[in-house]
Amino acid sequence: MLFKPHNSKYKKQQKGKSNSRINKVFELFTLKHGSIGLIAISSGFLTSDEIKTVRQTVQKSLKKHGRLILNIYPQTPITKKPLGIRMGKGKGAVDHWVFKVRPGTILLEIETQFISLAIKALKLAQIRLSINTKILIKS
Repeated sequence: MLFKPHNSKYKKQQKGKSNSRINKVFELFTLKHGSIGLIAISSGFLTSDEIKTVRQTVQKSLKKHGRLILNIYPQTPITKKPLGIRMGKGKGAVDHWVFKVRPGTILLEIETQFISLAIKALKLAQIRLSINTKILIKS
C-alpha cells in the first residue's frame, strides 16, 4: 500500500456520522494552486487504492505538460474481521485506509497551460472514482 499514514494516534477508529446530509453551493469554491480541478458532488469513502490509481492515470496522461496537486490523503482506518470468525472477541484488524469525502471537497488540482489536456486527464480520473465529481475551471 502506497497511501498509508506512517503513524497515527490510535490504531483503530470508529466510522463516525454520515456526510450525506451536507448540501453546499459549488460555485463558491475556488482553486488554490492549479488552473483546473476536480470537485466532489456526493459524499463517500475514497480508498487508498482509488487515490493511487487516479494519481497514476492523471500523471500518465499529463506527462511533463503539467503538475498534479493532490488535496486528499487517506487517514481513516477501516477494520475487518476474518471470514468464519464468530461475533465478539474484539474489533478486527485494519484492512485498508480511506479518505472521507464531503460534497464540495476539491480532490485534486492541475497546474498547466494546456487546458484541453487537463480536461482529458480529469475525465479519465472521474471514471476511476466511486463518487460523483465535477470539473472546475479557474476563470
